[in-house]
Amino acid sequence: MKFIRPEARAVLVRWREALIGLVVAFLGLWWASGFGLLKWLGFAVLVIGVVLIFAGVQRARFRGEQGGPGLVQVDEGEVTYFGPLDGGTIAMCELSCLELNGASKPMVWVLQQPGQPALHVPWNAEGADALFDVFATLPGLKTEMMLSQMQAMPDHSVVIWRKPGIRLR
Repeated sequence: MKFIRPEARAVLVRWREALIGLVVAFLGLWWASGFGLLKWLGFAVLVIGVVLIFAGVQRARFRGEQGGPGLVQVDEGEVTYFGPLDGGTIAMCELSCLELNGASKPMVWVLQQPGQPALHVPWNAEGADALFDVFATLPGLKTEMMLSQMQAMPDHSVVIWRKPGIRLR
């Protein structure tokens, strides 16, 4: 028996890290209202909870609806996309440019590596939520700009990140 509607379950799964952070923050607040050593431990747990909430909100904004075409796997710094019509692998250490192409339906991440064809990964492909952690490791990536572009759903291609020293063509 399922006690939670599928729509409600999808919302809970999408916001799971933020909800865990909320529980941790409330626990820290409760402990901080005490005295002695527990009070100071409560403040530390409260700070951890706030950090978890912040990270959870960012992850929830990155996650889209699932069920898009293909499958994304991230393994040891390589992003692999298995699509119904195409696919490929990109080494993140060799990545030169990351774009969000809103002209495609659904929107796709375009990962470019010198000497290889660009890898087009639908933002709602199965496993695409793992790309958040991969993209976060890119030096100088503006996470808030990336998330706002995803929410805006542009009708053109937007450069999210470019490797320092790479020029436009």
